[in-house]
Amino acid sequence: MKPQDVFGGKTSLWIFGYGSLVWKPDFKYKKSRVGFIRGYKRRFWHGDNFHRGSEAAPGRVVTLIEDDHAVTWGVAFEVSGPQVEAALGYLNIRETACGGYVTKMVDFFAGAEGPSPVQALVYIATPDNPLYLGPASPEQIGAQIASSRGKTGHNLEYLLRLAEFMRSSCPQVEDQHLFSVEAAALTLYFTCSYSVQSVQ
Repeated sequence: MKPQDVFGGKTSLWIFGYGSLVWKPDFKYKKSRVGFIRGYKRRFWHGDNFHRGSEAAPGRVVTLIEDDHAVTWGVAFEVSGPQVEAALGYLNIRETACGGYVTKMVDFFAGAEGPSPVQALVYIATPDNPLYLGPASPEQIGAQIASSRGKTGHNLEYLLRLAEFMRSSCPQVEDQHLFSVEAAALTLYFTCSYSVQSVQ
């Protein structure tokens, strides 16, 4: 399903971000809301050979995995009027062409309690994507992230920014997968940095 097929000429659209979009949407929008979607869990199971990694050393970024009991927090952006086409055109390159993501429509609940949901567009990398890496231990994922860099920057920056968003915007949420990967990546990063300094 192409993003342009979703809105079919609508004058307003919500777009849900759960990875780098939460701090760097890079498109104009009318308003944004922190909130959640149900039925999906966020996992660092997708490879990135462009933004946060390379062909030789792919990084790891998040995707959504279906799970009836899970909730994923992030930010939804409302785009309206000419912003709709502009945002979808930009995201088609950033998320689909370069990232390998496909689109789905989900119910987005704004705020901790979540009033009546709104339909939101979300980008998801599926297992049939050639960049999909699948599950691994926090230590394995953290090691890959700590050693990867792409055209947008270091993979570790992506991880730390996402963890910071959760702590500052969703302090009531304990994202065990995210925080365990963060701990593993930082441990390895500082261990390696200390080893290099010791040799010098």
